Amino acid sequence: MPIKILSVDDELDLELLLTQYFRRKIRKGEYEFVFAHNGLEALTMMVKHPDIEIILSDINMPEMDGLTLLAKINEMRNPALKVIMVSAYGDMGNIRQAMNNGAFDFATKPIDLDDLSVTIEKAIEQINYVHQSQQEHTQLESLKSDLAIASEIQQAILPRVFPPFPDIADKLDIAALMTPAKDVGGDFYDFFHIDENRIGFVIADVSGKGIPAAIFMAVSRTLIRATGLRGGSPAECLTYSNKLLAAESVDCMFVTVFYGIMDITTGETVYCNAGHNPPYVVKPNGGVEALPMSQDPMVGAIDGLDYHLAKLQLNRGEMLVLFTDGVTEAMNIQYEAFDEHRLESTLKGLKQGGCQQAIEAIVADVAAFTDGAEQSDDITILALKRP
Repeated sequence: MPIKILSVDDELDLELLLTQYFRRKIRKGEYEFVFAHNGLEALTMMVKHPDIEIILSDINMPEMDGLTLLAKINEMRNPALKVIMVSAYGDMGNIRQAMNNGAFDFATKPIDLDDLSVTIEKAIEQINYVHQSQQEHTQLESLKSDLAIASEIQQAILPRVFPPFPDIADKLDIAALMTPAKDVGGDFYDFFHIDENRIGFVIADVSGKGIPAAIFMAVSRTLIRATGLRGGSPAECLTYSNKLLAAESVDCMFVTVFYGIMDITTGETVYCNAGHNPPYVVKPNGGVEALPMSQDPMVGAIDGLDYHLAKLQLNRGEMLVLFTDGVTEAMNIQYEAFDEHRLESTLKGLKQGGCQQAIEAIVADVAAFTDGAEQSDDITILALKRP
């Protein structure tokens, strides 16, 4: 598209002068000129041609002078619209006022058309820069909108209704929280009925941050849930999930996973820990015990692995607290980590409350410790308790 230039001048011979000098650019479709003879006509032409981007305006004109026209143009708040003021050399007071009021540049009469051509080219460079910035801003706003929708979708696929299983609330209390560090996160939790007496539960942390981690999170969560619902052991589930994820992994992405299955009538729990932080068992007397460190690697990193099963007995009144490293590695402004010792101290200080109260206590202590420092990683917590 040609750059559309509006010339505003009560001297009629200027129209012929401009069209003659810039005839080659006009013929090539680079420039297009429209003309007005005073400020009022100029405003009318701008309504008729809203794509005008450069205005050559005389200062001294009848009906509406150039300075008044410049003020009207400023009210439009269009950063891509550039005004070049034209006046006699002896009219430097008005030219200076025009420049102070936002004119892009000026030319003096008699007009040096070579110099004017350079000035117009400079204006076009600025206009192109503004258009590029506006386009980038539009793309950024579109991306922000997409991220907001993605965040809503991501939160929607995680269980958010608590208690999740009202029919077994007297046998099992469950609560969970996932707070992403960015618009979307790579952590997830999940729980689901396998049969009448068994509940599967998962917490996981995908490598990396942002959109790639969120996509890998959605794939991993869907795969583990679908495989877990078949009823196999956690070790079998993660062995199968690892085979599929390792074969399709991009940029060597992986996910640490703790997947357990609890018999809600007995508290007997079988689990597989694939490179994840060891959860804690919180006793009714305030004692806190960490499960053994994982002996299996993360899921999706190495193909052809067999994962291993472990067992846990969760007794009445005991709570199992699972978390991602966004909790223990939360940093304060001195770059100190919240670490496992502070988490254990929080868990030891829990009263005889439920899982939701435990999660709220952990989140409150992490927030107090970080004291306004930027969240550097997703924070996810899952708690299960046998009443």
